Amino acid sequence: MPDLAPTLRSPSGFDLTPPDAEERARLEAGLSPEERRVLLAHGTEAPFCGALLGEKRAGVFCCRECGLPLFRAGHRFESGTGWPSFTEPVDPTHVRAITDRSHGMTRTETRCARCDSHQGHVFPDGPPPTGLRYCINSVALSFVPDGEALPDPLGRGDGKA
Repeated sequence: MPDLAPTLRSPSGFDLTPPDAEERARLEAGLSPEERRVLLAHGTEAPFCGALLGEKRAGVFCCRECGLPLFRAGHRFESGTGWPSFTEPVDPTHVRAITDRSHGMTRTETRCARCDSHQGHVFPDGPPPTGLRYCINSVALSFVPDGEALPDPLGRGDGKA
């Protein structure tokens, strides 16, 4: 009988179990060079040129690598920084905060809680109600309009936010 680890679920019901080595290889094989640079090598896309910067429709922004819903369009705001900005995640357990001391400064890096891909950074200078600004790379996200199925590249049945 195989040794099956228990499934980790977020309070909103999504499977947070990290991908195994085979799943991870499959997910990473589908990334473009720029997506690989940002998601896997913790890069940053140039400001004011991300494909999702002007996205105004209702919906959800998901992790480009594993499909986990990360941010709702209703929590998005115009920060003027050149990257999509949000006041809070879909579920606090979907986004991990990591201390980032690169580039001679201390910041809080945000990563997908399921696949550990780099998303961007969070800063304490956002608007109410949270006062937070999740500054996220467009290339790290995929957008799903309301009413459409969420991506499920791991086949876990997580189909709605």
